[in-house]
Amino acid sequence: MRLHGRVYKDGKFWLAEVPLLDAMTQGRTRKDALVMVADLLETLANRPGFSVHVHPGQHEAFEVSAADTRGLMSLILRRQRERSGLSLAEAAARLGAKSRNAYARYERGTSVPTLEGSHLRRDTLVSVLYAEELHATKSAGALQRTDRQGILDPKRADLQASV
Repeated sequence: MRLHGRVYKDGKFWLAEVPLLDAMTQGRTRKDALVMVADLLETLANRPGFSVHVHPGQHEAFEVSAADTRGLMSLILRRQRERSGLSLAEAAARLGAKSRNAYARYERGTSVPTLEGSHLRRDTLVSVLYAEELHATKSAGALQRTDRQGILDPKRADLQASV
């Protein structure tokens, strides 16, 4: 799974952001800013052995990935829940989970949500992830959706998911 990011110069510094995670850092050079992105995400994940790989792209674009998909998915879920102001109980209720502990297992990475799973359908997962941009790619396919208003509409047919 890869997350889209953007790096650009602002004055004397280079800023690097990963919109889906609502995360931003800076460096004196473009290369430094990309190194700082990896450090920031590893710190935010706070998981032993979790490491992030930054894939520089053309112009302002870059992508981040991690060998530990559970860790990356748990970071995404936690950051988006916090960003939307939901409690664990509210996020669990939106997903139809039996308890907040069931949802908390996703955020801890002890369970991994799947887009095909009967318990966690694509539309309910998307309804929890209020993001300006959702761009995750996995070996066989892509999951992409951009909403300028910051709200993802699970009824929209333009969200394509394949894993």
